[in-house]
Amino acid sequence: MPMPTEQLTARRPEIAPDELISSLVPPPRFDGVRFSTYVPNPDEPSQAEAVTACSAFAERVGGSGGAAKGWRALFGRGRKQADRPGLYLDGGFGVGKTHLLASIWHAVPGPKAYGTFVELTHVVGALGFGEAVRRLSGHRLLAIDEFELDDPGDTMLVNRLLRELTDAGVFVAATSNTLPDKLGEGRFAAEDFLREIQSLAAKFDVVRVDGPDYRHRGLPEPPAPYGDDELVASAENWPGATLDDFDALCDHLATLHPSRYGRLVDGVAAVHLRGVRPAKDQAIALRLVAFADRLYDRAIPVLVSGGSLGELFDEEMLAGGYRKKYLRAVSRLTALARDAVSESGARA
Repeated sequence: MPMPTEQLTARRPEIAPDELISSLVPPPRFDGVRFSTYVPNPDEPSQAEAVTACSAFAERVGGSGGAAKGWRALFGRGRKQADRPGLYLDGGFGVGKTHLLASIWHAVPGPKAYGTFVELTHVVGALGFGEAVRRLSGHRLLAIDEFELDDPGDTMLVNRLLRELTDAGVFVAATSNTLPDKLGEGRFAAEDFLREIQSLAAKFDVVRVDGPDYRHRGLPEPPAPYGDDELVASAENWPGATLDDFDALCDHLATLHPSRYGRLVDGVAAVHLRGVRPAKDQAIALRLVAFADRLYDRAIPVLVSGGSLGELFDEEMLAGGYRKKYLRAVSRLTALARDAVSESGARA
């Protein structure tokens, strides 16, 4: 007998201030990853080299004695380039950067924090800059996934935050799809904060991770959209699933800070979206990117009707400064759509 189906649009998740720091841990998909579980592509030597570099960085962080010693005491003016307080993993989507970042986090003793760039800026906004620095400065490691610099305000905020934390002895590891001195290139007002970006880049040793998207190596195209009736039937018969109209979900996402998107989908077994179509504008598109990331973090299968997931972002969007973000979202959603087909078959 069909079950009542929950809607994501009926959820309004909240995160209490005291939870903001304690909840900064790797998402469920990366609970079990370690350096030993990363499988380098034999055709891409940079991947094996990245594992070695990340492992060495984790050992250095683990042996640092914690933030209390301070970077000035450890390195002083003459510290070597390899002793920079930050490690920056650069590469395209689907090469395992997040796997490596989470592996660093797992290999390092606490206290430590792991969050997306959006989550980090939300922590600062909610707690205030001084309180965020106070709470994070006692950490041994801060891991930041998908470093974003989409406006001058965030650039200055994060640059200042990292300067304060590294001065206090905190190590920083980060991922992005762009090299540090290229962050902001092709984005709005890049010329206004180029100097800040260059200052930030100086804190990181860069490790390149090359290769094709592992999620689609030798795999078929994404599954075709379901019919509306078929989609509804799946949602009604999938315990813990949600069913939403795509446009209504897009409107709902606009009412929530992206840092809440993870809490929005916590505990959901599968997401069903009816009437999928290309994003109407860039603001909606960027929210969908953040939403797709949180679905992927939690390995939540995605089923859709209407348009194809591969057509969420039009050619104009894909030609702009956020191209890599949009392609990453399509890559991740496609993988989740394949997961849905596999799980549906297993449940049949």
